[in-house]
Amino acid sequence: MAWNQPGNGNNNDRDPWKNQGGKDQGPPDLDEAVRKLFSKFGFGGKKGGGSGGSSGIPAKGVGIIAIIAVIVWFIAGFYTVKEADRGVVLRFGQFHTLVESGLHWRPVFIDSVEHVDVNNIRSDKTDGYMLTQDENVVRVELDVQYRVVDPRAYLFNVENADGVLSRATDSALRFVVGHTTMDEVLTRGREEVRANTLDMLEKTMNPYTVGLQVVDINLLPARPPEAVKDAFDDAISAQEDEERFIREAEAYAREVEPLARGQVRRMLQEAQAYREQIILEAQGEVARFEELLPQYQNAPEVTRQRIYLDTLQELYAKTPKVLVDVEGGNNMMYLPLEKLLEKQGRNTNSFSPTRIPEDVSGGSSSTGTETQNTRSSNRSGGRN
Repeated sequence: MAWNQPGNGNNNDRDPWKNQGGKDQGPPDLDEAVRKLFSKFGFGGKKGGGSGGSSGIPAKGVGIIAIIAVIVWFIAGFYTVKEADRGVVLRFGQFHTLVESGLHWRPVFIDSVEHVDVNNIRSDKTDGYMLTQDENVVRVELDVQYRVVDPRAYLFNVENADGVLSRATDSALRFVVGHTTMDEVLTRGREEVRANTLDMLEKTMNPYTVGLQVVDINLLPARPPEAVKDAFDDAISAQEDEERFIREAEAYAREVEPLARGQVRRMLQEAQAYREQIILEAQGEVARFEELLPQYQNAPEVTRQRIYLDTLQELYAKTPKVLVDVEGGNNMMYLPLEKLLEKQGRNTNSFSPTRIPEDVSGGSSSTGTETQNTRSSNRSGGRN
């Protein structure tokens, strides 16, 4: 029966340490308690026998403890490297090897592993007031994006590689801004400043071999001091208007130039066609004259008369004509014949006949191509 349960004879002199008679004998011996615990697990040896002695831990227990410790040490050596990381294995604090992502094992207390992210893009920002070439102060902000390409160099070549990159970026940006005017930094030269800063940063970082690669840099909008901010806003607005006008002029030029070139080509083609036409006509006249010359030499009068009639026929064909019969002796009033022809929609170069009313001419009138040609021939013959 337990000591704290009723039925122990209400013996108040008994205590948890089984001290009786009210005598304070203290707690039991700790070595004795440990020996009893090991004896329950079968680790206890016989008195006076065994290599462990009567008061020590036997050799069998030491072996089991050693085996358990080895198992725990082996299990603790497994570790995992993430997909985006690379593992840098250090053996007694010195670089040993690189491991890829996945499950690996290392001897605990001998090797240690540093995990380095090599896939994700890192970012660092540099800003501050900087002095330009024209001795103006401008606030510039720059964001640099980079990633680790060599984990070993990143950890061991320099101390705090990220800090080295940040200071190099600030130095490169101040150098470029110091060789650029304020107008270029604020307006049209921002892209050039960004490119020059990237080139200067790469030249600065390459000798250090810190294992970092600069992916890109972004030059944020620069701001002038607050005291002159309004004036620079006006300057920027004027610059934008200038660029807009230039683009509009270029667009107008691209629209007009093709039309002008088309007109030039058309005029050249028309001139070429006119030139060829004149040359062919001249050649035709020469050929006709060469054919006519032997005929004229054989019969000069007949040839001359034929040429004269052909010429009259060609002239009358291009001239408006009105034939009036005035043999009756009646006077004919003046009529605007050309206006009458225009009202009738006749072309002045047409060869159609026109009839004059009898009340105006005072007699019968007859017109026509055949009559004109006949009378012209008679008159020409009479003159000759």
